[in-house]
Amino acid sequence: MRRSPPFVMVPGAWHGGWSWQPVARLLRAAGNEAVTLTLPGLADGDDTVTPRPEDAVRHIVRHVERLGAERVVLVAHSWGGYPVTNAAFALGRRVAAVIYCNALLPAPGRSTFDELLPEMQPGVRKLLDSPAHAWPIDVDFVRTYLLQGRSEDLQRLVAALVTPMPGHYETEPFGAPDPTSLGIPLLYLLSRDDRALPRPGAEFAARLGMRPVMIPGPHDALITHPEEVARAIGDFVARRV
Repeated sequence: MRRSPPFVMVPGAWHGGWSWQPVARLLRAAGNEAVTLTLPGLADGDDTVTPRPEDAVRHIVRHVERLGAERVVLVAHSWGGYPVTNAAFALGRRVAAVIYCNALLPAPGRSTFDELLPEMQPGVRKLLDSPAHAWPIDVDFVRTYLLQGRSEDLQRLVAALVTPMPGHYETEPFGAPDPTSLGIPLLYLLSRDDRALPRPGAEFAARLGMRPVMIPGPHDALITHPEEVARAIGDFVARRV
């Protein structure tokens, strides 16, 4: 795996930079620079009421600017596909490639909430209408959607690490720029056992005009299969960047 531009790795809903650490460490061991971000509202104890989509996008942009690298590779997991897509446009030529892993991609006028299955929306809406204006998840959610078939110890550990999802991240659209118009390499990785995406991952990959590259594992494959995720990322960048 040859040295690439720095990887800037953005987690999904409920997750912090800790979720990308197993992959980031493998990328670093191969001689690359990799940083993992925790977006506003998703660190332990953060305010969940005020963060809005533009705050997440600005956080990514500011971090890339502080890195000082000529070019970076943005990597998004799950909901992180929304802010990463918008940050890629804000950063322009500084982005060498964008990699999506089990990720959502924005559609015109649609929020994350709009993408949820209709049967999930009433329960989530009730949580978002609470004073915390956030969507917390528990070990049953982790067991069913993120880490099905994994050990109980791992499921409970991740359930203890995740934080409530700020409500405005769910209900406000991020905008829907078309990543294909960036003119840079794009990759969509999809876990074979993903159960968390609100629609088939192939549909999100189709928004990029491509078929997904399949990897093993559940939605949180970045935790359960870091070697495979790191290899897929590194191989793609070695060929295309």
